[in-house]
Amino acid sequence: MSVVDNAVYVDGRRTAEPDGLDETYQALRGTGGMAWIGLYRPDPVEIESVGDEFGFHRLAVEDTISAHQRPKLERYDEVLFTVLRSARYQDDVERVEFGELHVFTGKDFVVTVRQAESPDLGEVRKRLEETPELLKLGPEAVLYAILDQVVDEYQPVVDGLQGDIDEIEDQVFNGDPEVSRRIYELLREVVKFMRATQPLPAMLAELRAGFEKYGIGEELQRNLRDVADHVERVVDQSAGFKVLLINLIGVNGTLVAQRQNDETQRLSELSLRQNEEVKRISSWAAILFAPTLVGTVYGMNFTHMPELHWQVGYPFALVLMFCVSLGLYAVFKKRGWL
Repeated sequence: MSVVDNAVYVDGRRTAEPDGLDETYQALRGTGGMAWIGLYRPDPVEIESVGDEFGFHRLAVEDTISAHQRPKLERYDEVLFTVLRSARYQDDVERVEFGELHVFTGKDFVVTVRQAESPDLGEVRKRLEETPELLKLGPEAVLYAILDQVVDEYQPVVDGLQGDIDEIEDQVFNGDPEVSRRIYELLREVVKFMRATQPLPAMLAELRAGFEKYGIGEELQRNLRDVADHVERVVDQSAGFKVLLINLIGVNGTLVAQRQNDETQRLSELSLRQNEEVKRISSWAAILFAPTLVGTVYGMNFTHMPELHWQVGYPFALVLMFCVSLGLYAVFKKRGWL
């Protein structure tokens, strides 16, 4: 059923609960009360029916049928058309689920068209019915109570985003390779949340500007100022989240580059140490090769070989081996290979 709740109020108390919209229109006429009709994802026929009865502007009706509107406040003659974006944070997937709420308020009616599960308008209606002195102030009281509920539901979203940002900060400084993707995804949710909340201060300021013209009582004025304070805080926090996440992107990039430089430096140092080891091994191999070469030449035992029968041939060969090895050692030592 698209009609979630449907009632007529007189002096802040529920006096009729019609079964259908036509009965609501009949019950409202002549009572001097207020009709509050709550619709959930209605079809165009129902929206047009309510619009014809209460004189909605065709542009407002078209916006409600098409949905997907940004928060705004528009007045068409005696009908105030308000679009709000509700938000609910899903911590398991780190996503902000947005809803859309259209509120029509006139002299003796309030029509709410909800496109998502939030905000909880049943809680708003219950709270107002428990305070009939506030509800009897009329449609403006209902609108401000709805605004208050929508803004109150923003706070869990702010808390959820803050918790995820704290976790991301730990990941950044712990060198988690998956943190970059998480930062970008959370930044996207923050930007969406900002789009839902940033128009609200201007909307509330416009409502405050009409206090005197539309005879808004002092109690409602105080309520609206309280809602405006909460909105300003939420807007400031969400803007701070965006700045912080952008800074975390830069910090993470710097830390990644630093870790890469450290790894490159470590590999370079390792390569240098390996080169030094190769030099030492090559030097000793050359030193040991020299006596091996001399010994190999004089060990061939051919009949006709120079110095083969020379009396000092053996000492000469040893001295030659020693001198060549010593010379090579001196050369390698001078070059720092040993």
